[in-house]
Amino acid sequence: MLLSEAGNVTEKINHILIEGNIDLLKNAEHICLYVLGDEEKELIAFAEKEGIAWAKHALTLSFKLEWVHAIRRTLWHLLHECNPSGTTSNSLDDFFELEKKMNDGIDEFLNTFFISYSKYKDELFLNQRKLVEHLTVPIIPVSSAIAVLPLIGEFDSYRMEIIVEKVLNEIARLEIETLIIDLSGIPDIDEYIIHTFQTVLHGIRVMGSKSVLTGLRPQLAKKIASLGAGNTLQTEVKGTLQQALQEYLTAESGKLEHLPS
Repeated sequence: MLLSEAGNVTEKINHILIEGNIDLLKNAEHICLYVLGDEEKELIAFAEKEGIAWAKHALTLSFKLEWVHAIRRTLWHLLHECNPSGTTSNSLDDFFELEKKMNDGIDEFLNTFFISYSKYKDELFLNQRKLVEHLTVPIIPVSSAIAVLPLIGEFDSYRMEIIVEKVLNEIARLEIETLIIDLSGIPDIDEYIIHTFQTVLHGIRVMGSKSVLTGLRPQLAKKIASLGAGNTLQTEVKGTLQQALQEYLTAESGKLEHLPS
C-alpha cells in the first residue's frame, strides 16, 4: 500500500539505498512506531539523523517530502481498515485525538528533518567557504620572516575583505616582517579595489611589517597612476617575484651570517 502511495519515490528506493545507505521501508516503519507510540524523543532523534544522512549524500528533498506524505496517507488507510464502520466504541473525541497525534507526529518529524538537513548544509557551506577563503588568500612563508601572497584572478569587495582580514591575522600569527604581494596574476582591478589595497598596505605598516609589490602589469600600473594612487600606496615595488625573493632572501641570509655565535 505504501509503495503504491509513494509514486515517484517507489522507483528510487534502490537508488537511495545504494547512494545513501538509507532503507526507506525501514525508515517508514520507525516513523510509524514512534508516531503511534508517542515516542517524541526517539522520533526527533531519528529525524535529526535522517536529515544529516539526506544532506550528506545530497539526496533530493522532494523525494523525502513525497515519501513522508505517502506514509501519512498509508497510516490513515490502515486505521480505516482496522476500524470497521459498524464499530461505535470510538467517540468523535477519540477520533480527533488520534488525528492530532498522527499529524502532529508526522509534522514533528518533517520539521526536525528539515532543520537538521539545513543545519548540516549550512555547516558544510561554512567549512567550504573557509577552505575557499584560504585558497583565495594563500600566504606562503618562504623564511622565518618573509612570506609571499600571490594574487590571481578577478577581485570583488568580498574577496578584498577576506584579504584585509587574513593578511593582518597572518602577519601577527607568523610574525612576518616582509610580505611580498605578487600581482602578476591579476588582469585588472577597479578604483574601489585599488583604494582597498591602500587599506591593506597601511595595515601592514601599522603592524610594523613591510610590504613589497611585484608583477604589476603595464595597464595596471597605468591605472594606478591615473587614479593618483601611486604616491599613496607607500610601498616598495619590484619588477618580478623572483627579483624580490632573491633580494630579500639574500639580505636576510646576510643578517644571519653577521649574528654573533
